[in-house]
Amino acid sequence: MARKSHVQTTINGETVEFLCESRQSLLEVLRDELYLTGAKEGCNNGNCGACSVILDGRLVNSCLVLGVETEGKSVETIEGLAEPDKLHPIQDAFLENAALQCGICTPGFIMSAKALLDSNPNPTEHEIRYWLAGNLCRCTGYDKIVKAVMDAAKETSA
Repeated sequence: MARKSHVQTTINGETVEFLCESRQSLLEVLRDELYLTGAKEGCNNGNCGACSVILDGRLVNSCLVLGVETEGKSVETIEGLAEPDKLHPIQDAFLENAALQCGICTPGFIMSAKALLDSNPNPTEHEIRYWLAGNLCRCTGYDKIVKAVMDAAKETSA
């Protein structure tokens, strides 16, 4: 039986403690231990972006980060984006632009867009496409997603 480590971190602004095995990814911890199932397991090797979260202000694939590495750090997930009675402007823009279909990739795209807009509130279309290159979608194509991020940029920088 593997020994579990005690980890204390901040997730979506709240202090959280959990036990995890040293080999468990942050994705596994979020989904299996903390029941935060917004980050999706698409490829489990860092190629699809469906599990994207923001770790200490930096966009990461949670399948490539170990849960124990989050000790003392801050994690933002899709569950922490909206307020109880109001969606985040990026989420609104995805709905308004029909930038989703099956929904597997959507949380990763939204978290990637948030990380982009946090660092660059007025990106060009080229910058958006470059930033989102680590996220794959097999349903929508990318034009509606890019348009949603452009609209969200206008909304959040206004």
